Amino acid sequence: MSETLHVVCPHCHTTNRVRQADQLPSPDCGSCHQSLWQGKPVALNEVAFDRHTLRNQVPVLVDFWAPWCGPCKMMAPAFAQAALALEPHMRLAQVNTEDEQQLASRFNIRSIPTLALFVGGREVARQAGAFRTAADIAQWAQQALRAPH
Repeated sequence: MSETLHVVCPHCHTTNRVRQADQLPSPDCGSCHQSLWQGKPVALNEVAFDRHTLRNQVPVLVDFWAPWCGPCKMMAPAFAQAALALEPHMRLAQVNTEDEQQLASRFNIRSIPTLALFVGGREVARQAGAFRTAADIAQWAQQALRAPH
């Protein structure tokens, strides 16, 4: 029997049980019937953030950004490309710190962009500043996962 994981839907934020063997091609959500993996970051508000970081059994890489931030805009395409490379082994998400100021404050976000990696609801790594390429983002995230927590 294949091991199952809890994967939160990027569309309706329902937690789904998925057999690891069924991760590729992307399974559909049992509630909204849309794909659990969309190949792009999911935008999160505070409620969705907690669901994704606490209930997902895959790591969640979050980009804390703001619409007025030049480096954030520069990194956005690379972050979107990194989603294609890292899914289904990692969920990529974005938090607009202008819209979600309480969430940014809760995590003490002082500069943007800031990437934070969450495993089992706990932040395990953080990097302030923009990455230039999707490969750089993926490499940082994978190294952070291998580091002792």
